[in-house]
Amino acid sequence: MVKGEKRDILIVDDLPDNLRFLSTFLVSNGYSVRKATSGRMAQVAIAALVPDLILLDINLGDMSGYDLCQHLKKNPDTQAVPIIFLSAISDVTDKFKAFQMGGADYITKPFQLEEVLARVQTQLTISELQKNLEQQNLQLQAALDSLKRAQENLIQQEKMTTLKRVVAGVVHQVNNPLSFVACNVDPARQYFDHMATLLEIYERNTATPIPEVEDFKKQIDLPFMLNDTHKVLTSIKHGAQRIHRVTQALKNFTHLDEATIKTIDVNEDIESTLILLEHRLGNGKDGLNIDIQKCYGELPSINCYPEQIAQVLFNILSNAVDAIAEKWQSQSATFASPRITITTSVVPTDLSDHIVIRIHDNGIGITPDRQERIFEPFFTTKAAGQGLGLGLVTSRRIIEEQHHGQLTFHSSLKEGTEFTIQLPTLPAC
Repeated sequence: MVKGEKRDILIVDDLPDNLRFLSTFLVSNGYSVRKATSGRMAQVAIAALVPDLILLDINLGDMSGYDLCQHLKKNPDTQAVPIIFLSAISDVTDKFKAFQMGGADYITKPFQLEEVLARVQTQLTISELQKNLEQQNLQLQAALDSLKRAQENLIQQEKMTTLKRVVAGVVHQVNNPLSFVACNVDPARQYFDHMATLLEIYERNTATPIPEVEDFKKQIDLPFMLNDTHKVLTSIKHGAQRIHRVTQALKNFTHLDEATIKTIDVNEDIESTLILLEHRLGNGKDGLNIDIQKCYGELPSINCYPEQIAQVLFNILSNAVDAIAEKWQSQSATFASPRITITTSVVPTDLSDHIVIRIHDNGIGITPDRQERIFEPFFTTKAAGQGLGLGLVTSRRIIEEQHHGQLTFHSSLKEGTEFTIQLPTLPAC
């Protein structure tokens, strides 16, 4: 309430003398008073301006004061207005019914003016305190939500810091022995070829086979061993290359040395993220194999915060895998082609070109009621304990606040979900 503003009181009574008597008294005590002689007039007056307090007679000409009170208490716009019943009946049953209908107080006629004033002041004070309390509760809830967001962000930052340290150690520990393996595969192949050639020369120049040698050749199946050793060495080389790609993807994901704006290739970042998720895409667990369809356009390099963009890609692709897995669990008999489609392109705009990334999954879609809340902090469509509800809200902040882009989506239960990321080619700031 604005300081100095008069409190508005509506008096509803079918007796004009009572209206005149009470209104004169209340106006003399600094209140603004409106009058109604029937329930219908009261409803019109309340619709025009909701009063701060209502003095309501029980016996009205066109309806009961109880009925009017009950009607007002069902309306969200008027249910908080304190109502003081007025009646010449002092029966306990009537008082009980008045409070049961939602009345705040009860005054018996004939009026004692001091009592009327005291009860009016008390109810207005209580109403004002309730409004202040509700406002404080809203402020406290907003502060609590902000604190929770800050706390969760700190937890996520600490997790990422820890992950960086772990990844740095893993990459270092793996790369050292890996380099020995990778560097020695080709020399080992060369040495083996030399020994195989030596053995062939020896056999050509030996007139009489040595029985012991021939027996051992049969025992070890020499022709198979000579052929399979090349395959083994090739597998070792491919395995070492794969390990290198995984460690490089981990390094790219955490961007251990990139805390500032850097130039990146978005298509390469997507590939690195897919390597990290590879174990969930095609491991055949429960018969699920997710097909990844890539439609990469020719993109210019962009300046951005690489770690943040990698986090967004990981969040969205992880959610796509989760949506497909959820649909597979409930509809595996009819879910023929689990698929994620990734498309990148350049779209010109008035100010600058935008890189557009579309990630579409044909998994279980998002229901319309949940779509409205998908970017709310701590809201998640996953089962309890499987998500904090911060992935998408963090992703949106990264794209829209840190990179001045846009993150949108559309979803249906039949077609699945598609997220669209738009990033300007101008430097992030």
